[in-house]
Amino acid sequence: MPKASNLKRGTIVAINQLPYQVKQVEVHTPSARGANTLYKVRFNCVSTGQKLDQSYKGNDFLEDVDLEKRSASFLYSDQEHYTFMDGENYEQYTLPAGALEGQIQWLMEGLEGIVVFLLNGIPLCIEIPDTMDLAITETAPGMKAASATSRNKPAVLSNGVTVLVPEYLTQGEIIKVNTETGKYMSRAKG
Repeated sequence: MPKASNLKRGTIVAINQLPYQVKQVEVHTPSARGANTLYKVRFNCVSTGQKLDQSYKGNDFLEDVDLEKRSASFLYSDQEHYTFMDGENYEQYTLPAGALEGQIQWLMEGLEGIVVFLLNGIPLCIEIPDTMDLAITETAPGMKAASATSRNKPAVLSNGVTVLVPEYLTQGEIIKVNTETGKYMSRAKG
């Protein structure tokens, strides 16, 4: 049983016997002594798509859902459906775009490290890697003196997403991006 303080985006819990996936968690720490930290959580019902907002104290427990997790890679999309292939048995799972809210922009053909969540053999949703290494395909030229400043500039990545990067980075460089926040983290090791 997960505690409210341990919830993160992508976690799936049962609410009223239905599977809900955490889409957003806001932490509110009160200034008064002895007051409990509150966690405002936005859920999305995996089976119906219905949104639900709930508030919890940090030590509240939520009900677990018995899901099967399968490692997969992204194959292709056609209009409103996205197809993934199981890394072990090569079975294919197809999900509607609504089940992938906020993750579609990161899907590129052949992307590995995806986890598909199954309930009774039926795919419900996915979890993409927390970070991705992507190439900068378009940005303003780098500035040599820019390393002393902390100004940023927009850069278009190989998957089409635009992020803010430090001024000294140039086209063709590989960077690490946080897929949850959509923000630049660092240059990729390589």
